[in-house]
Amino acid sequence: MATKSPAGEMPFLDHLEELRMRLFWSVGALGLCTMLAFAIVWNYPVVDVIATPIKPYLPDGKLIFTHPADPIAIVLKVAFGLGLAAASPVIVYQLWAFLSPALHPHEKRVVLPVIGGAFALFLTGAYLAVRFAMPAMFDVLYSFQSASLTPMISAREYVGFAVTMCLAFGGTFQLPIVILALTMLGLVTPSSLAKFRKHAAVLSFIVASVITPGDLIIMTLWLGVPLYGLYEVSIVLSWIVHRARQRRARTDEPRIGKAQA
Repeated sequence: MATKSPAGEMPFLDHLEELRMRLFWSVGALGLCTMLAFAIVWNYPVVDVIATPIKPYLPDGKLIFTHPADPIAIVLKVAFGLGLAAASPVIVYQLWAFLSPALHPHEKRVVLPVIGGAFALFLTGAYLAVRFAMPAMFDVLYSFQSASLTPMISAREYVGFAVTMCLAFGGTFQLPIVILALTMLGLVTPSSLAKFRKHAAVLSFIVASVITPGDLIIMTLWLGVPLYGLYEVSIVLSWIVHRARQRRARTDEPRIGKAQA
């Protein structure tokens, strides 16, 4: 435990020691979760589950690999992705623990619910990507396939594509929790968010075009539309939280007046 000066400030070397400890726990959590994920991917058909959306469009329902190291590379990539997702609450908590001495009490109360909500929303976005978005996308893309074309999809390329889509959808699903946290901290209001609706719509499709793989407009639409929809949901959540903050402020005013009297 790092010591503090009489003024409540931590010396620079103690800051470094605290940072070293937080990094140690973060890297340790990532390593442990990745090893557990590797064991799961190695012993259970996790890759088959990831390949489920594209199987109906493949000859014999199988992906191919073109390099001897591809199978182990795929397992490692999936294991690292699952390990990072599983360890992310610990990593974010360690970051919060390092920064918490500089936060005000009302800011500290926001952090832990935000961590839990962000993790749940990330898993929800990744699940929706595999369960609904990717099958619908493949249904549209393969509708242009002619009889003279035979799909031969590399497992390595497909897994990279699937991981990117899961990260993209999981990342975009963080928008409501981010705006909710900013509203709870008093940094944004529903009216300010509503004023930027047009800007948010344009920005949603710009972000979607950057983070989605490939250069097809259909992929941008598949992520851009839900992203803007999440912005609208965020405005509603922000309005609910803002109203609650206003009611709490009106309730606290008489108490403050009595205390001062």
